[in-house]
Amino acid sequence: QVQLVESGGGLVQAGGSLRLSCAASKNAFTINTMGWYRQAPGKQRELVATITSGGSTNYADSVKGRFTIIRDSAKNTVYLQMNSLKPEDTGVYYCMVTVFSGIVYWGKGTLVTVSS
Repeated sequence: QVQLVESGGGLVQAGGSLRLSCAASKNAFTINTMGWYRQAPGKQRELVATITSGGSTNYADSVKGRFTIIRDSAKNTVYLQMNSLKPEDTGVYYCMVTVFSGIVYWGKGTLVTVSS
């Protein structure tokens, strides 16, 4: 079982920045991919960014050039640096971790609200 603790959400004006953090309880050697998904009101959950144990990253087209995913394996933590935020970035952001056995774990989510 992997416990995920997210932090860093909040209210920010358009053009501002936020940094999300997600700390995983599991030993780093068992974790494969870490990432962030988000769900806007009335919409399906969508991928924001992921990073593998080897450091390969994947971003949604809508956030490329604005968001950066960072992984600190020593701390079992993944960060999402969000710059130039837009109102359409508003939603609940969920941390996701995949272990090498294939099991996927989700955090409880942290709310990001971007005002225009």
